[in-house]
Formats: sequence, C-alpha cells, structure tokens
Amino acid sequence: MSKQYLTIHSVDQAHPTEIFSLAPTPNAIISASGSSSLKVHSTTEPTFPLVQTIKDAHKLGCHHVCTAKGSNGTTAASVGFGGEIKVWTNSNSEWSLSFEISPSKEEGTGDVWAVALSENQNYLAATTSGGRIHVWDLATKEKVQSYETGASSSGGNGETSGGSFAMAVDLSRDGKFTASGHENGSVYVFNNDAGRMVYSLSGLTKPVRSVAFSPGCKRLAAAGNAGIIAIYDMQHGEHVSNLTASSSTRPAWITSIDWNDTGEYLLSGSQDGKVKVWDVARGVCVATHSESEGGLWAVKWLPKSERALAPGMGKGEMFCAAGANKSLTFYREATGI
Repeated sequence: MSKQYLTIHSVDQAHPTEIFSLAPTPNAIISASGSSSLKVHSTTEPTFPLVQTIKDAHKLGCHHVCTAKGSNGTTAASVGFGGEIKVWTNSNSEWSLSFEISPSKEEGTGDVWAVALSENQNYLAATTSGGRIHVWDLATKEKVQSYETGASSSGGNGETSGGSFAMAVDLSRDGKFTASGHENGSVYVFNNDAGRMVYSLSGLTKPVRSVAFSPGCKRLAAAGNAGIIAIYDMQHGEHVSNLTASSSTRPAWITSIDWNDTGEYLLSGSQDGKVKVWDVARGVCVATHSESEGGLWAVKWLPKSERALAPGMGKGEMFCAAGANKSLTFYREATGI
C-alpha cells in the first residue's frame, strides 16, 4: 500500500548556494550551505518564514549541521569547511554561539566532517577524514572518547594507520551506541560505555554517506553510493535486509536517510533528485517525489508538534528536502488533514 504526500510549500532560493544539511527542532528547521550563514525557518506557519539568519557562522561555508532527535531542540552543532565545530544554544527562540572546537592540529587525525548529538544534548560525536570518531562532553567541553578505525600498523608499536574517511555518524537515542559510515563501505558501531568497537558491519562496499539509528535503537540504517539502504539488527550486529528500488537503471547515490518518530518509515534523498519514503517492515518504497533535476543533499522528518499549527497545515507527518536547487521543500502526509 502506497502513502500520499503533498508538497505544501517551497522556500525558493533559501540560500545563495547548494544546501548541504538540515537540522529540525520542534518548531523550526536550521539549514546550512556553501555560504557563510545558517538560516532558521519556522515550521509552525504555512509559509515557513525565515525567523533568523546566523551571519558569518562559518566563513568558508558549512557542510553539516545537527540537532538531537527527540529533544527540545535547544542545542545545535555545525561544522564548517575550515574544520571548525561550533555549538549553538537557543534561548527565547534565538540561536547564539555557545563555544567553538577549533580544528585539530594533531598529525594524521584528519579534518572533522560529520556530527551528531545525543538525545539529552549532553554529548557530541564527530568523524574525521582520517577515519576517527571523537565524542565530546558538552558540559565540560572535553573530549571523552576517541575511536580508531584504522588497521594496526606492522611495526608492532601499537599504533594504528589512518582509517578510511568517516563520512557519516549517529548516536543512538539511549546514548549507548555510536555508529560511523566510511568511504570504503565500512560501517562500525561502538559501545560508548565500554569505549570500544562492538560491530564491524558488512553489506556495503561503496562509500557510506548516511547512518541512522531507529528511535528504539533496535535497528541501524546505512546508505550511500551503492544506492541501497542496509538495515542492521543492533542486538546481534546482523545485516537483516536491504531497501532497494525495483528498477533496471543504476541506482543513484543516497546522500541522506532519516527514521520517522515511530520507526516504521525511512526517508531517503538521492543524487537523482528523488526523495523516497520506505516501509521498513515490508521492505518497499511507498512514496516517491521527484524533487528536482539537481541532487538532494539532505532530507529530514519534522518532529510531530504538540502545539497547534497554523490553519491549513494539517496533522499528518511532514518532512523537508533540500540540495542543489538551493530551496527548502516541505511535504505533508495526505491523511490527517
């Protein structure tokens, strides 16, 4: 059975350059692009108006921004093309800089790339081009974990060689696991309490651009240049299924995936400009929208609002897609009007 989603609004030219990342809160969405400013749009009004521009957030542009799923959305983190991480806090509906983590000067560590926040907004995970994953305690502003993914060197000195570029990261909502996706197709899962790797997951051989834990932390989804979404069981670290479109054409790179609040559906965006909704239990695509001729870099479900939305916005689930066309496009489930 298919599901119907309606395009309810598009914010054209939301940024002057391609939009690379989205981060939703209970009442707004933050977007990041190749320009220096972060933009914040309201998600409780039918025109999704711009409510704040964070000027000069990253001088060279921003490739990742994140908020914590399931949280009250008062903390965000962003990474600029200069390698700096900035942590932002929201007070009285206004975002301001809390502190900055400067680019690492350690040889061989690589530049910071992807970031993720824990649900309680206390911890920040970040990947590097050298294949490492770091975790910071945001209260103390100190690094509390560093995970290596490189192979042990042959010199016998206990050092590790550089790992594959870590392109994606996620923290499970219960804070127990960190997952990373890598350029060589590897997917790793780390136990944060034990401070060690627990799973090295197979199933993908091409660059992994997005990883995401389900809300109940029982499943992990991973996707990238292979054009399929691999689903893993977190109890045993087993590869349990693949989500893939039935098409004779070569599948497009998947750049972004996101679970809905119930864990029933996955959202995906790809370089062919299509956004898809997948029924995970049935393993099928239940909705497809051809968003644009340009590629999509980010897709996100919007948190279900407990407050009354503006007239005409309905009650169904909503999501947002963005990418090369520089616009924000919002969709709503056709039921629950």
